[in-house]
Amino acid sequence: MRIKQFFILLAATILGMQCSQPTQGDMLQKPHILWITIEDTSPQFIGCYGNKAARTPVIDQLAEEGVRFTNAFSTGTVCSPSRTAIITGVKTYQTGTGNHRSKYPVPDFIKGFPYYLQQEGYYTTNNAKTDYNVAREKNFIDEAWDESSGKAGWWNRQPGQPFFAVFNFIESHQSRTMTETYDWYIKNILNHLSPEERIGEEEFDMPPFYNDSKEMRKQMARVYNSIHLTDKKIGQLLTRLEKDNLKDSTIIFFFADHGEGMPRGKTNGINYGYRVPFVVWFPEMYEHLSPWGSGGVITHELVDFTDLAPTLISLAGGDIPGHLKGRPFLGEKRRDPVEQLILSSDRSDNGIDMIRTVTDGRFVYSRNFMPYINEVRYIRYMEIGEIKQQMRKDLAENKLNSLQKSLFEERPPEYLFDIENDLWETKNLAENSRYQSVLDKMRTLLKQEVLQSRDVMFLPEYEIGLISDTTTAYEFRTSKDAYQLEKIYDAATLAGFRGSETIKKQIKLLSSPDEIIRYWAILGLRSQSQNDLQPYAEAVVQAMEDDYPPVAVIASSIGYNHFGYKEAEIKLKKFCTDNNPDIALMAVYSLLYTEKREPFIETVKEVRKLPGSTYNIRAACMDVLGSLGLVPNNPDFKD
Repeated sequence: MRIKQFFILLAATILGMQCSQPTQGDMLQKPHILWITIEDTSPQFIGCYGNKAARTPVIDQLAEEGVRFTNAFSTGTVCSPSRTAIITGVKTYQTGTGNHRSKYPVPDFIKGFPYYLQQEGYYTTNNAKTDYNVAREKNFIDEAWDESSGKAGWWNRQPGQPFFAVFNFIESHQSRTMTETYDWYIKNILNHLSPEERIGEEEFDMPPFYNDSKEMRKQMARVYNSIHLTDKKIGQLLTRLEKDNLKDSTIIFFFADHGEGMPRGKTNGINYGYRVPFVVWFPEMYEHLSPWGSGGVITHELVDFTDLAPTLISLAGGDIPGHLKGRPFLGEKRRDPVEQLILSSDRSDNGIDMIRTVTDGRFVYSRNFMPYINEVRYIRYMEIGEIKQQMRKDLAENKLNSLQKSLFEERPPEYLFDIENDLWETKNLAENSRYQSVLDKMRTLLKQEVLQSRDVMFLPEYEIGLISDTTTAYEFRTSKDAYQLEKIYDAATLAGFRGSETIKKQIKLLSSPDEIIRYWAILGLRSQSQNDLQPYAEAVVQAMEDDYPPVAVIASSIGYNHFGYKEAEIKLKKFCTDNNPDIALMAVYSLLYTEKREPFIETVKEVRKLPGSTYNIRAACMDVLGSLGLVPNNPDFKD
């Protein structure tokens, strides 16, 4: 009797152990998930989004069988901030990672979201781009991925184990479409397409903000052929998935990392830089996870990249961490759609800028906090592109119409575009009284988000660098005593608006005991005209002596650019050689928006060769010299 009881107890124990461990059957209930990401592409260049010239049959087929999103947005307009928002699930204006390749730390509890999929039994692989904009990136990558390399894929998982696999295709990257030489493009892109597959230079419509010339069409054809090659590569991956008998159990996501890589798109905070193609394909066994069904369905729901992490964790069956504020838009934990999104664009390489954007899908409102810097601002990686050089040549030869010229002119402080009726963003409605209610609504929504999220990017990058020595920008921003954002935002909202009444407010703020408020006061004065600012020249001179370096740099820039002060020139030269790379970059980059650059030629040459000069400082120096014709603007020239 005791022996029988022993075996009954043993059997129950084994059964209990089996129930407590995930079995292959349990794991197979979880969907496999395949992410296909491409680079630098706006939906306007994809066939399923209405472009009849595009040749994207594989992507189009996914959309025909799946769900196509019309209102999907990246949270930034250049790769590393955008990818950081994807992998962390947190807005870059909260983590302080909005500036391209800045590598500031984030709190330990902010992990790459595949970590949470691993806890649910997933095998996570990345093939192969990371470019995460965080400190200690290797540790961050190792924790998130079981494998991250050019050989990574679902094929190394355990039998029956669910996988989350990312494949990133680079053929549509800006390097392919514009910055590498045309000969390089022929060898690496065009020669991989048969003559029948190639898209000719007369077979597509030119966006209206580009000059419709033979030379420009030659460059734009690169975009279409690069995307076509991308589409072919995606087809090869899907063929492998099918041959491995996995397609019928895999949910497939397809999207671009941000908007179009050509001038005015990438790095620029408008719809052309943010909106992305986005498709989700469901196999029959997981169609119930789609709230829209499948089979060519179109959804107009708003999604951005911080929605991806909670959605994927939800699909994997995990609990969504509290710091993830995005919206799960699939599966059992799906939340209701939102009515608007807040997006951001900050520094890209040496191109300093700051833009905050609100969109409801139809209207896109962008607040330009540094409007004296134009839409196609100097960024070395773009200046070496033949298309950018052609645009500058056409400008010099007066071949551009008013819209095309506007890309090189100072921006207004606000943009408001109606995308439904003006896809290419040619008519700014911000000063149209008929749209005042829309403008007011967008302004209110932006202020609410900035204050609620405690947008830490209202600090100059110099300050974020100092903070990062002892804590993280994410944690610092929550201290209302140390970071008086309400008052700072009030000062920042003046930036870009011109005229004597605004100047008086900004001059008064120059006396604030808070150095960040003084920073925004002087930054706002940088957009004022010389005539309007002339009565307050003495205040600018005093600001040149400010003990907060960002204030002194900008004040010196104004003193030199607006008034031609010799002392301002001397100070700017000194700031160009500053040991702090953020101060040096501010000073050198300011020269690009100064008419008389010649006195700085020798200083810039010296700075470029300094051992401590970062890539961004050297790039800004090269832009200064290139703008004066002293160095060639081409990718073969090495600095």
